[in-house]
Amino acid sequence: MLCDVGENRRMFLRSTVRKKDGKEHRYWSVVENRRVAGNRTIQWQALYLGEINDGQKAAWTDAIEVFDEGDQTTKQVALFPEHQRVVPELDCDIIRIRMSEMKLCRPRQWGACWLACYLWDQLELDRFWQSRLPPSREGTNWLNVLKTQVSYQLIDPGSEWRLHRQWFDRSAMGDLLGEDARLAQDNTLYRCLDKLLPHKDAMFSFLQERWKTLFNATFDVLLYDLTSTYFECDPPAEGRRKFGYSRDKRSDCVQVVIALIVTPQGFPLAYEVMDGNTSDKTTLHDFLAKIEKQYGKAQRVWVMDRGIPTEETLAEMRAAPTPTHYLCGTPRGRLSKLEQSFLDKPWHEVRQSVHVKLTKDKDDMYILARSDGRMDKERSMRRRKLRKYIKRLKELQIMNITRDQLLKKVGVAQYEAGNCYAVVDVMIEGEIIKKKKSREKSTKAEETQRPIAVAAPSHNLTFRINRDKLRALRRGEGTYLLRSNMTDDDPGKLWQFYLQLVEVEQAFKELKNDLSVRPIYHQLEHRIEAHIFIAFMAYCLQVTLKQQTKALAPGLTPRAVIEKMASIQMIDVHLPTTDGRHVILSRYTEPEKDHQLLLQRLKLQLPAQSKPKITTKDLRKVA
Repeated sequence: MLCDVGENRRMFLRSTVRKKDGKEHRYWSVVENRRVAGNRTIQWQALYLGEINDGQKAAWTDAIEVFDEGDQTTKQVALFPEHQRVVPELDCDIIRIRMSEMKLCRPRQWGACWLACYLWDQLELDRFWQSRLPPSREGTNWLNVLKTQVSYQLIDPGSEWRLHRQWFDRSAMGDLLGEDARLAQDNTLYRCLDKLLPHKDAMFSFLQERWKTLFNATFDVLLYDLTSTYFECDPPAEGRRKFGYSRDKRSDCVQVVIALIVTPQGFPLAYEVMDGNTSDKTTLHDFLAKIEKQYGKAQRVWVMDRGIPTEETLAEMRAAPTPTHYLCGTPRGRLSKLEQSFLDKPWHEVRQSVHVKLTKDKDDMYILARSDGRMDKERSMRRRKLRKYIKRLKELQIMNITRDQLLKKVGVAQYEAGNCYAVVDVMIEGEIIKKKKSREKSTKAEETQRPIAVAAPSHNLTFRINRDKLRALRRGEGTYLLRSNMTDDDPGKLWQFYLQLVEVEQAFKELKNDLSVRPIYHQLEHRIEAHIFIAFMAYCLQVTLKQQTKALAPGLTPRAVIEKMASIQMIDVHLPTTDGRHVILSRYTEPEKDHQLLLQRLKLQLPAQSKPKITTKDLRKVA
């Protein structure tokens, strides 16, 4: 029997006969022919169906235990091809199969769904949610609905509409959970979102316990940062949806701000959703109180970026009964005030091409770090911008335009030059031109409307390099300043703490790119937060997978593992019988060599194939 599945692909049924103990045994499998380059054809075994004419009663009846959809019972049967005339006498029903009419139906993604359920069980999330999401009186299993939504967010994130209309039917989540399509009704998905938020804080405490049990995680150092996520649709700016500073470069959309706490190992601990116009420096005080209330007071170290803490908040952290340690970035402007105190301090090498030195000023320690790689990068950027700026100024020197037009074009050139504009003194008729805060750029329409007057080309605009400012800029390239109230006199250790801040930035990157927490399509306030909560739980599954790959398969990313597992499909094999019934075998495809290597490295074992079903449904309707 042949089955065309594509332009260069064809599947067929193959039987293999083996003799054992003087008897013939016939094994069946589904094989695919695939045409490749060079007009060559390769074969691979897509499905292994097993033996369908075994005369040994005990071995056969153990292998074929089918679920009868008619009377809803499980029983043992013996299957034989219709052409086999003589069959042994057995104590079970004998069913003859029309092998020539076999059909393969409903291919769907299985491997990634199974992996998501495995990670869910690793975190024991059933134990947390089972009492909080009991089944409804109508029979809806809310726990399975939530598991489906989190798995969807991890594997192939999108809207609830897409989950309902497309993804669930093309995945094997229903097979793994023992559910049908009613589980993914759009109204059911939205109602599940409405039940989640009251349990958010309890989930944070539960996760802390699981991180500690599974990976021996510690929580004495916490990384804190903020990001924003926008709405692709055009909802009104109400509730927490506000216009504000967009990290996604989407200032045209309303947004919400997300504050996240992770450990240096990357384990998420808690998050909070805030108004879209929230300023970073106003969030830390409330978050400190929230963490102390939930996890108790302790001598934690908070690592933050320079825009988050204010002087008042830092003073409160120092004056608390249980002092709270902090380590944060500091604007470079403060370096000029501390430059003299750093001169007599020695440099300490913390890694190749990275040096740090330490000084104390009042209540805080200041760490000056210098990176040769960062210096080369900043110097190259500065030279490129400076060359472009000077080239533009030379072009403006010979333009015959009015003074107003000249000022506007100089302003645009200064804006594009960034901080490099400061090392060039620009003068028009002897007056030094300083950069304004706002970008002054006239449109072509405005320029054509003004009369063009002839200006003296060369003596109106002059410029020169300010050597003192250039030397000061060069001294600051590749350096950054850190600030802490920890008395540890090892600047290398403090620098290592700050370097761990990249973990929270990586968490935001994965939440936005891999798990698609943006854009948000919901309109109701509580469903907006529930969508972020679903993405947070999906990120917890991804972090669990990341820790396992880091220990067992270094170099593999969680996303690469999920995509590779997603190529394992499940197919329904329909075998019509001579008495009008149909035997249905739901089988996941045979893992290829790279799958087997991946499973071996991650110490994963695929479950046994599901039991066959026997039904009286018309195969033409099923197909």
